[in-house]
Amino acid sequence: MDKTYDPKLAEERIYQMWETGGYFTPKKDSKKKPFSILLPPPNANADLHVGHAMYVVEDIMIRYHRMKGDPTLWLPGADHAGFETQFVYEKHLAKEGKSRFDFDRETLYRDIWNFVAENRGKMENQLRRLGFSLDWSRNVFTLDPNVITTVYASFKQLFDEGLVYRDKRLVNYCTKDGTGFSDLEVLYVERNDPLYYITYGPFTIATARPETKFRDTALAVNPKDKRYKKYIGQTLKIMGLLGTISMIVIPDPHVDPKFGTGIMKVTPAHDPHDFELGKQFNLAVSPIIDFRGKMDFSWFLSQKDIDPKYRTRAENYHGKKVAIARPLMVEDLKADGLLVKVDESYTHRIGTCWKCGTVIEPLPLEQWYVKVAPLTKKTVDAINKKQVTFIPKRFEKTAKLWLTNFHDWNISRQNVWGMRIPAWKCDRCLAWTVTSGETPSSCQSCSSTKLTQDTDTFDTWFSSGQWPFATLQLKSDFDYFYPTSVMETGYDILPWWVCRMLMLGIHLTNTVPFKTVYLHGLVRDAKGQKMSKSKGNVINPLKMVDLYGADALRMALVFGTGAGNDQSLSEDKIRGMRNFANKIWNATRYVISMSDVLSGKKDKELTDNLNINIETMTKRLNKFEISQAADWIYHWFWDIYCDRYIELSKKGLLSKKVMLDALEVNIKLLHPFMPFVTEEIWGKLPRKHSNPLIISSWPKQ
Repeated sequence: MDKTYDPKLAEERIYQMWETGGYFTPKKDSKKKPFSILLPPPNANADLHVGHAMYVVEDIMIRYHRMKGDPTLWLPGADHAGFETQFVYEKHLAKEGKSRFDFDRETLYRDIWNFVAENRGKMENQLRRLGFSLDWSRNVFTLDPNVITTVYASFKQLFDEGLVYRDKRLVNYCTKDGTGFSDLEVLYVERNDPLYYITYGPFTIATARPETKFRDTALAVNPKDKRYKKYIGQTLKIMGLLGTISMIVIPDPHVDPKFGTGIMKVTPAHDPHDFELGKQFNLAVSPIIDFRGKMDFSWFLSQKDIDPKYRTRAENYHGKKVAIARPLMVEDLKADGLLVKVDESYTHRIGTCWKCGTVIEPLPLEQWYVKVAPLTKKTVDAINKKQVTFIPKRFEKTAKLWLTNFHDWNISRQNVWGMRIPAWKCDRCLAWTVTSGETPSSCQSCSSTKLTQDTDTFDTWFSSGQWPFATLQLKSDFDYFYPTSVMETGYDILPWWVCRMLMLGIHLTNTVPFKTVYLHGLVRDAKGQKMSKSKGNVINPLKMVDLYGADALRMALVFGTGAGNDQSLSEDKIRGMRNFANKIWNATRYVISMSDVLSGKKDKELTDNLNINIETMTKRLNKFEISQAADWIYHWFWDIYCDRYIELSKKGLLSKKVMLDALEVNIKLLHPFMPFVTEEIWGKLPRKHSNPLIISSWPKQ
């Protein structure tokens, strides 16, 4: 053996041996119970980050069950990540002085496809570098034709069952990124904004959004508020910036009499609560802000005989972003004597785009929705019946809390990149025809042949929510490996992805999509802060592999970190695990070089302790105690095998055979955690058989 272990000389060669040898591909055996995990598909638009390196938890499970002799499948894939990928590509375009609006739909889609294809290949090779033993023969992309066929069929089934419907309501719209989002994708932040007190006829209204006053349709008061009770039902003349309008006073028990002046303006086109009031009182829903976040006064400017003063104002506001138009309006309110006062200390929570931080604009738009109540009920029932279990157990309560509070799910996205929704609107009767992907020849309602396909694409979570059954494309794979054994992912996407996979999987396949949900924590920097490029504290996993080897990074990620807990990862910790890999290598060199001793006084003691080691590791891995198993084998090998028994062997108290036998067992126990150095050592041990370690059997007592 070489004096030192060099990962750069071993890792690529070993992985190529594993992959070309077909050792990642399971052999089905009807007499054996399979073990299967589907890789949470990384976005195919960028390099891996250190969070993706947490896939090591899955690889440990996979390698352990493979060694146990279970038919073991770890299926890889990549997510087209509709909105996120288009967002990344638009940043790429911006560097070239271009935008998505410079291209027609087909050209933009093709260009993003080529961009993704290049990045996807890089990402998959990075997974290889981390030693992940994925069955690449089953590699899946979320835009593969078979996956699209599955997602379309699911959409059609849900539509036929009345669980998918189309409705016009306010959506969470990002005017910068040009798409709506579900409620889960809105990030609420606390912000200080001016609170404007404005005269509305006989009242004073407090509002943070004076720009929406042009589409106010009513005034709302709490029916128990004695100050305003007599006004309920009355229609009042209200002077505004563009003349006088009529507004009715309506009752609303949700109005807080203690906020502002206790009376609220109602703008159904720009506030979700007001939208519901609008439906209740049959109020008009007319937006004043368009889908690019600009003020739209075309409705006013198209009128005849407008007062020149008001026309000038409308022209001044028209086409401007809200942030620019608002101060202009405030100055005009002052000029007209309508601004009573401004409270500069108002603090409130506002919705922002989770990706770019733009303030979300509630806007009326027709979208496709999933009726979630029937799906969530089935899912909660399955959890209560223990058909699916959570590790750590505390996340079971979290999952049920989310499931019981979900709103109907908006699955329409105004992106080009993604699966275009298979629904066609009739140009004659305006009815919608939904198919399983095929283009309809005529309208299902009136038989007209003039149909136009919806331009929207599916929310990525809708397609990836079908990942467990959409990926097992061969019927024999589905019949054998479904439901899968474990879904392992970060706890931060429990509601976004895990709950939705359970909802869709249970309804569409009549069984849970996986039996165990294992949730790992977030990887933070050495100070416990979230990693971000702006902070400059990001750890590049591939750089760490270059410096210290994949085994060191893998072991550092699971050592001392329980399931569901965030961890602080430092380069020092990774360096420490590189030192452990060297310790394993040096211990092996010593044992191989030992002189033969026929027997030793401590042989039985080592054998007995070794059995305890095997028993403990087996129990911990069976119970998904990944970190505890890593801690145990680390300390057992370093503190017991090396510090105690190697030292005893130097005194002639242990035979070489027993030391070698114990070393072989430890190399096997370490293999799921540190596969490269153990495979390299395995090939250098004086053994009778020549099979690689990856398919060697798990030690038995």
